[in-house]
Amino acid sequence: MTAQTLCQWKGFSVEQDTHQLPDGRDITFTTVRHPGAVVIVPITDSGELVLLRQYRPAIGRWILEFPAGTVEKGEDLQICAQRELAEEAKFAAGHWQPLGELLPVPGFCDEVQHIFLATQLSPAEGELDADEVLEVLTLPVSSFLEKVAGNEIQDAKTLAVFLKMQALGWLPRS
Repeated sequence: MTAQTLCQWKGFSVEQDTHQLPDGRDITFTTVRHPGAVVIVPITDSGELVLLRQYRPAIGRWILEFPAGTVEKGEDLQICAQRELAEEAKFAAGHWQPLGELLPVPGFCDEVQHIFLATQLSPAEGELDADEVLEVLTLPVSSFLEKVAGNEIQDAKTLAVFLKMQALGWLPRS
């Protein structure tokens, strides 16, 4: 079976194809194809985390999350991170540190999220996408943790990236 595109929207597609499993069996599998994304952890000079309070139409509510965005075809990952930080949080960063990757939903999607730490922040201009409604806020790490404990931060990429930052020792003390 040749891959069949079941649905195409912007840079995303849903494809069905035959895959051979490690045990030799062939299965028909449907995969959401995603061009990849960046997740940015901006930290102010005073050690606060920059977050977005963003309205997400898919779930019909506001969530707290780190800035993030989809990589455009052929776009350099750090350039994408710089663009998204300016568009969403209105910041530029003087220092960028790549921190690895996340696989947000590998059970049905091939998306890879590339994580960047952004520091030495300064004001920047950028234009939001047409479907973006958001507010920028800063939180000390202690307040972030309180919001996690209180179930106010539920976004999986934000939680996973915070854990990675904590494990790497990159979080400021609060």
